[in-house]
Amino acid sequence: MGEKNTHMVPSGGEWSAGGNGSAQGGTFLFCGDSRHTVDAKKRVFLPKRFQQGLPLDDDGNRVAVLTRGLDGCLYLFPENGLQRALKRMDTEAFAVKDQRKLQRMFFSFTSRVTLDASGRLLLPDKLRKLAGIEKDVVMLGVENRVEIWSAEKWDEFEATNADAFEELEDVLTGTSPAARAAANGGPDGGD
Repeated sequence: MGEKNTHMVPSGGEWSAGGNGSAQGGTFLFCGDSRHTVDAKKRVFLPKRFQQGLPLDDDGNRVAVLTRGLDGCLYLFPENGLQRALKRMDTEAFAVKDQRKLQRMFFSFTSRVTLDASGRLLLPDKLRKLAGIEKDVVMLGVENRVEIWSAEKWDEFEATNADAFEELEDVLTGTSPAARAAANGGPDGGD
C-alpha cells in the first residue's frame, strides 16, 4: 500500500489525495514529522510523503532548494514554494542597500539540491554546521516547506513551547486566553 500524497486544491477549501499538487494546479501541503539519522557521507533520507511534494528534473530526480531557516533549522522548499516565500523579499530592489544586504545573506546560505536514487539529501557542510546538525534530525512538514532540525534543538524547542497548543486553540476558536480561563473555572471565572 503506497503513501497518500495530500495537498490543498487551488481554492484552499478542500483536501484531496493524488499526485504532485503543483502538477494538478494545487499547492502541495507538507505536514507531519519524522526522525532520521545523518549517514557518514552527511546524507539524510527524506520521507516519501515529503518527496512527493518535490518536482522532478529532466533526469527524473527530485529537486529542491535548501536554505537557512529561522529559529535554528533548515528549510527545504520545492522551487515554486521558495518563489512564493520570497515574495516578501523584493529581489529586484538593487538600489536599496539594506535590501541587497538581506539578499546576500539569504542567498549565500541557499543551495539547489537533488535527491539521490534512494531519496537521500546531501546536507552541505555550511548549512549543516549552521543548524548544529551532527547525527540525528527531525523533519517537519510545515505547509509549503520541510523544516530540518537537529534532534536536540527540536526537542528543546518542543519542550519550551509546550503551551503552543493552547495558543493555537485560542486562534482557531477566536477565544481570548481570559475567556478560556473563565470557561474552565480559572482565575477569571471563579466566584
